[in-house]
Formats: sequence, C-alpha cells, structure tokens
Amino acid sequence: MSRKHMGSSVDDFLKEEAIFEEAQALAVKEVVAWQLARAMKKKKISKNRMARLLKTSRTQVDRLLNAKDDITLSSLQRAAAILGRRVTIALV
Repeated sequence: MSRKHMGSSVDDFLKEEAIFEEAQALAVKEVVAWQLARAMKKKKISKNRMARLLKTSRTQVDRLLNAKDDITLSSLQRAAAILGRRVTIALV
C-alpha cells in the first residue's frame, strides 16, 4: 500500500491531481443548491410555484437546484430574494 499521501490534506491531494479548483467550485454549488432547496421547503414553495415567481420555466428552477449546472449570479440573486434571502460573495 502506497503511503505517498500519508499526512497530507485532502486539499493537497486535490491540488496534486490538478482538480482542486473544480472540486471547490462543485462543493460551493452543492451548498448553495442545498440552501435554496431548504429555504423553498421552509417557505413551502414548490418548484412549479418558484418557476412562476421567477417568471421562468420549471427546468430553470431544476438547474438552480442542481450543483452540476452553471447558473448566473443574477438568477441566484432573484431566487434568493423571492425566498427572503440574499447572496453574499467574498474573495478570500
């Protein structure tokens, strides 16, 4: 069994495999999608109703809730506003 990565962090491993940025972006999108879905459930807003409120299609709402899809910041902000939330972004 190789001990090449023993003692290293997951971040180090992902960087070595050249997939750190991709993995980090997917993780952020998964959290945002989860937060949107949770807020919709809390407010008892279905995907169909959310689509009507956003003046878009149910397919677009599905894209908002799917971490594998790319969404625009403006779409995310509109959805958040409907749910009584706001989007904050920070460079760290």
